[in-house]
Amino acid sequence: MIALLPFFLSLVSPLQAEPVALAGTIWRNPRDSVHVRFESCGVQLCGTVVWASDKAIADAARGSSTPLVGTRIFRDFHADGANVWRGKVHVPDLGQDFSGRITLEGDRMTGRGCLIAGLVCKSQTWSRVR
Repeated sequence: MIALLPFFLSLVSPLQAEPVALAGTIWRNPRDSVHVRFESCGVQLCGTVVWASDKAIADAARGSSTPLVGTRIFRDFHADGANVWRGKVHVPDLGQDFSGRITLEGDRMTGRGCLIAGLVCKSQTWSRVR
């Protein structure tokens, strides 16, 4: 599930129209093993797992007894520039939260998450589910 690390989202700035457009959208990771729905959480954006493959569910079970589907993995995301959001990403198989950033480009969302004070980072591109 470390593949979930580079994910992200958030909304806050009144100058940003995109966060509102992101609310209610569903995104899939590159392996199509996890689908996440983004929703407004007050003035911020959150993402909850709405579907996961059997393998992703088994991987997540190694780090937590909480079911993967229904888990909010993107938390407290806020706008940080044009089409960029920052927040916390929960990685279920590690049972930890990490800092994350997402950049939205049409139907593609690139996420970057970092461990250990930004020294170990990973990026991943998610696709919008239609």
